[in-house]
Amino acid sequence: MKIEVVTIGDELLLGYTVDTNAAHLARTLAAEGVEIERRTTCGDTAESIATAVRDALDRTGAVITTGGLGPTSDDLTKPSIAALFGRTMVLDEEHLAWMQERWRARFQRAMPESNRQQAMLPSGARKLVNNHGSAPGIWLEDDRGRWVAMLPGVPREMRGMLSDTLLPLVRERAGTGGRVVRSRTLRTTGIGESHIADLVATIDGGVGDVGLAYLPNADGTDLRLTVRDVAPSDADARLAAAADRLRTVVADAMYGEDGADLADVVLALCRRHAITVGVAESCTGGMLGARLTAVPGSSDIVRGGVIAYDDAVKQSLLGVSPDQIREHGAVSEPVVRAMASGIRAALGVGAALAITGIAGPDGGSADKPVGTVWIALDLGGDVQARRFAMVGDRAEIRHRSAQAALEMLRRRLLDGVRVAR
Repeated sequence: MKIEVVTIGDELLLGYTVDTNAAHLARTLAAEGVEIERRTTCGDTAESIATAVRDALDRTGAVITTGGLGPTSDDLTKPSIAALFGRTMVLDEEHLAWMQERWRARFQRAMPESNRQQAMLPSGARKLVNNHGSAPGIWLEDDRGRWVAMLPGVPREMRGMLSDTLLPLVRERAGTGGRVVRSRTLRTTGIGESHIADLVATIDGGVGDVGLAYLPNADGTDLRLTVRDVAPSDADARLAAAADRLRTVVADAMYGEDGADLADVVLALCRRHAITVGVAESCTGGMLGARLTAVPGSSDIVRGGVIAYDDAVKQSLLGVSPDQIREHGAVSEPVVRAMASGIRAALGVGAALAITGIAGPDGGSADKPVGTVWIALDLGGDVQARRFAMVGDRAEIRHRSAQAALEMLRRRLLDGVRVAR
């Protein structure tokens, strides 16, 4: 079975809201052996909605929409699609009564009159229960077996309804015989996409008949392996074999799989080696500390940090010499080494990371262009520093810098270094 997805909303077209619904639908349906043939985003007008859904129905006969089921004047999904099917809108008295009671029980007030619109359904439609909000989903089908499933646009509601209500219907229609589309992602950092491609080319037979996609991002390069239309057990075996082949060439550049977070990986290594951590940050402004402390349970490893954005703070709190700054500049190897040693001494930690750089868009020079970043790691008194030439805008440079600092610590800890806690 092939399905098209139509996500509805001016905010999606204008870029103010990232369309996470379509991505979630694609991943979830692929795991069920159902492929998304095409994804379309349209605005909130009745004409845009009708055109997008009509075209999708003509191609596949199976469409899922998200958005436009709310109580306001721009929520036109239901009447627009009802008109395509030649249906009128009718009031679902049962749902209206449920909403009115819901408002009384949860909010201790009467339901706003505008919400009455959410109880209007196309005649002959099947109501899909929404256990996560007030707007019901809708399944509308014609005499040719073509159907549209309408889900809310609120991600939490859409995901809940997809799992609770829509997937059983899709499984019933799909009849995939247990065959799936399944993916596995290896996460790498500190190694470029083209370099990885060259390494993969050395593997005899490559990764077999498994699809391989290179996905560069601010964290590094993800390698996504995909198999289609196979039994679940066969899918897992083929993906595992392909992943093993990739590991032989990407080696230590791989830090995890699927949704792995490098900060989480680093913290696990620190626990294994009984090492506490502190950070000193200039251009990243606390981003490295935020990455580490975003991981639940990180308080047993992370002792704290200093945002030394101003040179005076580097001197007063981290012990950086004014002569070092005057002679070499704040973005330099001597300064970043002193920052790392200063925060390690101040916090009494086993490992200290320091970052100083030029994130832009201004402040660069011929010798130190925007993107110049120095990172140092003081591990038990052994200090190593490295200069990076980061690419991207200000946000990307800062993100890449935090990622590179984490990777420096991961690499050192992989060597089996032991430092007293």
